[in-house]
Amino acid sequence: MPGQLKELIDKVNGSDDDKISCALADISLGLAFDVAAELGIPTAGLWPASMFQLMFFLRIPKLIEDGLIDDNGTPLMKHKMFQLSPMTPVVHPMNFAWLNFGNSPSTQKFMFDFLRLINNKAEETADWVLYNSSSELEPQACNLVPKVLPIGPLSATNRVGNLSGNFWSKDPTCLQWLNQQSPSSVIYVAFGSSTVFDEIQFQELALGLELTKKPFLRVVREDIIKGKHQFYPQGFKERVSNQGKIVCWAPQVAVLGHSSIACFISHCGWNSTIEGVSNGVPFLCWPYFFDQFLNESYIYDIWKVGLKLERDERGTIRKEEIRTKVEQLVGDENFKTRVVECKWLPKVSVKVGILIRHSRILLTG
Repeated sequence: MPGQLKELIDKVNGSDDDKISCALADISLGLAFDVAAELGIPTAGLWPASMFQLMFFLRIPKLIEDGLIDDNGTPLMKHKMFQLSPMTPVVHPMNFAWLNFGNSPSTQKFMFDFLRLINNKAEETADWVLYNSSSELEPQACNLVPKVLPIGPLSATNRVGNLSGNFWSKDPTCLQWLNQQSPSSVIYVAFGSSTVFDEIQFQELALGLELTKKPFLRVVREDIIKGKHQFYPQGFKERVSNQGKIVCWAPQVAVLGHSSIACFISHCGWNSTIEGVSNGVPFLCWPYFFDQFLNESYIYDIWKVGLKLERDERGTIRKEEIRTKVEQLVGDENFKTRVVECKWLPKVSVKVGILIRHSRILLTG
């Protein structure tokens, strides 16, 4: 790939057309930075998740030095929670990103080495790292990493046409259904494109929503249960036919911006997190893997715009817990006040033209 990329750049810059003046690549493509540097072209790595997650990966050598993990990424103090800096997410060692990839130690070790390599490579060779966040959302994390430029939140800006990063068709009828609901009454439930449940958890969620006696809009992918199709409790769909709506995929930005939404049960993916905060919607956090546990900490510990859902001794979130936390979240005026206060945070950089200003910095040095 390096040779082909160099050949392509030489070909373009050797023509009479516009020249390549900057190389932008995903942060995992370190070889692209090497080629651009060799040709004297400024480079930028793109990081799509939170700034804190990148900062955490860059601190892996320090975590080893401090005795928090060994050279294989294995936690040495499995139950000691910590923060890298005040006003950054609380980290639980068993939720390290690389430990969420499969159950095999060899797979987790491979992911640990990969994450350590690509992020250190980008820090060493890229002129800048562009990240999908803002200094208002993550002030501490942004100040602790050099050579970074915030360009987010990308997911909260206007989108072009019907471009989408998934393979499911959005169901527009859910917006029509929301139009029929009372303001701030609907529980929106969506877990992104990767979360999977076992049958017990799938059914507990269904029954928990039923117990709330509140209207709900639930996104259920066809592959959300491990190895099986959707398996609802007996008679569930009939009982909730007037209470809820179930769709395969939803236009999430439009849904979260709808006046009928009361709260968001979410996997806490970074885009979903930004979209919920941008629309002033409080969260019930249900993280699944990778950076989602850190995003949960932002929501619960730092921004204080949501609650955690607790698991039982078998790791299942029970229906009673879902009902209790929904009632607590939507009934607490403090959350309503707090989400309004935080709603502007992701939008400041968009309004003041941070993206344009930082693009000029990148191109001019």
